[in-house]
Amino acid sequence: MFRSLALAAIALSIPLAVCAQPFRLGLITPPTHQWTKTAQEISQEIAQGTEGRVQIMVMPSGQLGNEARILQQVQTGAVDFAFLTGGEFANRDPDYGVFYAPYLVSNTQEAAQILQGGVAHTLLDRLDGFGLKGLGWGMAGMRQIVMSGPIETRDDLRGKRIRTVPLAPEMAFWSELGAAPTPMPLPALYDAFANGQIDGMQIDHEGTWTAGYWRNAKVVLNSNHMIFPMLAVASQRSWAKISPEDQTRITAIMERELAQMNAAYARIDADNLAELRQAGVDVRNVDRDWFGAAVDRWYAAWRQKAPLLTVLEQEINE
Repeated sequence: MFRSLALAAIALSIPLAVCAQPFRLGLITPPTHQWTKTAQEISQEIAQGTEGRVQIMVMPSGQLGNEARILQQVQTGAVDFAFLTGGEFANRDPDYGVFYAPYLVSNTQEAAQILQGGVAHTLLDRLDGFGLKGLGWGMAGMRQIVMSGPIETRDDLRGKRIRTVPLAPEMAFWSELGAAPTPMPLPALYDAFANGQIDGMQIDHEGTWTAGYWRNAKVVLNSNHMIFPMLAVASQRSWAKISPEDQTRITAIMERELAQMNAAYARIDADNLAELRQAGVDVRNVDRDWFGAAVDRWYAAWRQKAPLLTVLEQEINE
């Protein structure tokens, strides 16, 4: 009896936030990726900023499933927060595909700027239609092309199986080039590239280096042809469980940390590109002209599909 009373006393002395089940944040990137590192930093900042009332457990590497599965769980409240690419959103609402426009910007600094602009905020506000609270935009640097065989001209891409995310605007770009876009989960990518299931991939320099894809690459095309944005979201059901004061703290922390991550990608891209060159990888620079009319055809189609694309182009040119 005395032991039971002692245990009860100890339990009552523990703060409620410590006893509560922590929130979960799902994402598909591995622990080495900057998205995961930033998520961990955000988790620590939020725990400190809310004095332990909100604790977030980061679940990387697709532990909670692929992006479609994570999105579904966030919508139902089974998962509380997520870092998601735009794929699942763009496939439902083409306007979420506007940031995947080829050669929309020329570098990560410009990319970071438009991800804080008017169109970006419009799309964050629209997430309530998905049962989500939009917390900010991130990115993973500029997209490049990694191939297992030699590539001299864009015609050499014809018929090649190029790994993409299951994202309509990205797949449309590769179809315009005559390639065979091949959606594939990120955890399966290394083995698929190594054993020849795919001929190449569209990815950033960070992933190419840190995940070791370069070991099976014949050439890397340093194209900077597309940005790869990310949406930081919360389940509306989970968000409603957090006090307004802590909601304000979490939003501020998210915005600050995501902005710092986006700003860091200029250095991250440059550092990983230098690593690839030092390792002896054949890195070749290509620009918009290298892709020919495929880029213009993409824009002609997507200006019709996604009305916000024209608004975004005007925003950039102002």
